[in-house]
Amino acid sequence: MIQIGNLNKHMSYQGVISADANAIAQDWHLPDRGSVGILMLILTESVLFSMFVVAYIVYNGQSNVGPYPKDVLTIPILATICLLSSSLTIVLAENALKNGHLGNFKLWWLATIALGLEFLTATAAEWRHLIVDENLTITTNLFGTTYYSLVGLHATHVVVGMIFLLLVMVATLLGRNVQKQERRVKFLSWYWHFVDAVWVVVFTVVYVIGR
Repeated sequence: MIQIGNLNKHMSYQGVISADANAIAQDWHLPDRGSVGILMLILTESVLFSMFVVAYIVYNGQSNVGPYPKDVLTIPILATICLLSSSLTIVLAENALKNGHLGNFKLWWLATIALGLEFLTATAAEWRHLIVDENLTITTNLFGTTYYSLVGLHATHVVVGMIFLLLVMVATLLGRNVQKQERRVKFLSWYWHFVDAVWVVVFTVVYVIGR
């Protein structure tokens, strides 16, 4: 009788464990492929940017000839404010889309594009000044090489983001049902936040520490 009782207890414990395992299996789902994909992209790009940032820091102050950072760089305060503000406007646009407010979505999405465009315009103006007025090109010295490589890499990512932002805006204006693309809009928002976060690092390294 004791052995039978122990056997029943053992089977009861097994039943509980099996039920718990089944409950966990039912609650667990594979992660969203889109989310994993964009996160892997951000991770890969983070490694790439890290290499360029490290190179800039290592070679900072190693140029044998001028011009030097302290002589030609000015802090892009307005451009930085515009780019960082665009993270707020894209969040507002995303929330408006979730709530079905298409008019507000268009407004905040357009604001994001305008702020990104202002940043690129300021970057282009800075480069024109450095190339034309200060004679600083990518081949002038180590500063020119690392500066244009790092800032140019970031600007390229901003341009890519702007292209996708414009595509969404055009599709919306053409009457496409952008609400069905809410998931893709979210992924684009993540990418844009990444671009803004990278600029904080670039700004600190190039215009604060590097000067």
